[in-house]
Amino acid sequence: MGHIHETFNCEKELTLAIIGGKWKMLILWHLGKSGTKRFGELKNLIPGITQRMLVTQLRELEEDLIVHREVYPVVPPKVEYSLTKHGESLMPILDAMYEWGKQYMETVGSQPEEL
Repeated sequence: MGHIHETFNCEKELTLAIIGGKWKMLILWHLGKSGTKRFGELKNLIPGITQRMLVTQLRELEEDLIVHREVYPVVPPKVEYSLTKHGESLMPILDAMYEWGKQYMETVGSQPEEL
């Protein structure tokens, strides 16, 4: 079940295992910045992700207690995804990663390439 019961050499490795990969970070970013979303809304917000990949990533995030999945007993079934408290606590990390990437692009991206 999830990454919680696996053995990691350090805490950084565990963090990267949970949020690693571009898809998970994008899912977390959208849920953190825009709030609760349905599956179709998430899929539309993340160009390039396949339905199968989104299902897999959401399931893993749910197993790791980062994302909460709420199923409403209506027809057709309505399923919503939101961040748990653990998921919300990741947002400062994602914000810092975003800011670092932005600054890196502005400084390194504007410099001529060195051979």
